Amino acid sequence: FCSGVSVRLVFYHTFNMGRMHAPGKGISQSALPYRRTVPTWLKLTSDDVKDQIQKLAKKGLTPSQIGVILRDSHGVAQVRFVTGSKILRIMKAMGSAPDLREDLYYLIKKAVAIRKHLERNRKDKD
Repeated sequence: FCSGVSVRLVFYHTFNMGRMHAPGKGISQSALPYRRTVPTWLKLTSDDVKDQIQKLAKKGLTPSQIGVILRDSHGVAQVRFVTGSKILRIMKAMGSAPDLREDLYYLIKKAVAIRKHLERNRKDKD
């Protein structure tokens, strides 16, 4: 009786996230540079970066949004390499850190959206 094997394969694919039509799970990921020094082409100083973080934090942006803007617009690959501390720690020192952690905020936001959807669509049980 071979059905046990197929059941195991089904569970294997449901619990271990991976490719749908191939056995691989993929191990590609972004890698930080080995050297933790400031690049020579970067003209911004630590104080300049901290000022930019303060301006963007006053606009109400989250630490990850600030990091994306600094990376894309100002050429700062890693704030930690330039300033010596992470964006959230800089924001906490300036007193502009958000009250709720960013990851927790987005989890709560998603839960609220799901509850709202289930209130409107009562027959949606799955």
